[in-house]
Amino acid sequence: MELGVVTFADNGSDYEGNALFSGEERMKNLIEEAELADQVGLDVFGVGEHHRPDFTVSSPTVALAAIAARTKNIRLTSAVTVLSSADPVRVYEEFATVDLISGGRAEVMAGRGSFTETFPLFGQSLDDYDELFIEHLELLLKIRENEYVTWEGKHRPSIDNRGVFPRAVQEPLPVWIAVGGSPESVARAGLMGLPLAIAIIGGTPDRFAPLVELYRRASEQAGHGELPLGINSHVFVSESPTMRDDYYEYYSATMNKIGRERGWPPMDRAGFNARIAGDGIPWIGEPEAIAEKILREHELFGNSRFLAQGSMGRMPHDVALRSIELFGTKVAPIVREEVARREAGSAQTAPA
Repeated sequence: MELGVVTFADNGSDYEGNALFSGEERMKNLIEEAELADQVGLDVFGVGEHHRPDFTVSSPTVALAAIAARTKNIRLTSAVTVLSSADPVRVYEEFATVDLISGGRAEVMAGRGSFTETFPLFGQSLDDYDELFIEHLELLLKIRENEYVTWEGKHRPSIDNRGVFPRAVQEPLPVWIAVGGSPESVARAGLMGLPLAIAIIGGTPDRFAPLVELYRRASEQAGHGELPLGINSHVFVSESPTMRDDYYEYYSATMNKIGRERGWPPMDRAGFNARIAGDGIPWIGEPEAIAEKILREHELFGNSRFLAQGSMGRMPHDVALRSIELFGTKVAPIVREEVARREAGSAQTAPA
């Protein structure tokens, strides 16, 4: 199973908009996080796309290109590329460029995003939310299969036998579909034969079992067989006796800031404690405890990837780095050893 980390490159804005990190500081920290993830042997590093004052990265491909030049082995993904409001031609060209810089380590994680600022920013209507995503996804997939493209749609000017360059090292360039819980999106990914990443950012993993079942059933019906499945969740690995108190400060401030915009009731400590009880997400714990949670989830889903969203809100940079270090050096070996044992056991018991 692939293990990695993702970040939205939070700049630590408080309720009044005062940031803990400047844009320059946060970008420097981001690259250091990716370098460390590569050094401790993690498989994937992901960067989100946002167009808001509380997050630093609006162009994941630019950040990933800088990271590509400073890392050697780790796969580089967006988490996510907001495909509904992006031009698929530029998406392919930019990720192909990252793929060339990285020697074939780039991938697109395409989603619709959890915020809506991109639609008015780029002159699009929220009424076209679903149509834009579907149309842009179809064009992106056509581009990755063909150097020269002829295409006509509803929301973008047509293309008449035009070349799209450069071409990626990988053939095809990996494209994942990222979802938060939409059954329609899950089924579409399965029918199209695309890897799926499910963001589980609240509740317990078992609540998402019906979505995983739907995805696999759709894939099987379409003749694609077993497809890669990834899970993304908030995770804080720490050995500090105050880890829950610390994370509550980082997490609640961020969630309550967003909650004010969306009309959610504020999160207090009692609500936070209820949220993290048992296997409730976010996961906070020492390496062995986090490994156990990942393995229980793997037993439930048989997922091929797990990505931990690490740096959160006003989390200090050294704390974020330590969480990544522990995830790579202590959590990952436990998980990999047990998953390998399970897979070997399954192979031995499989019918001839």
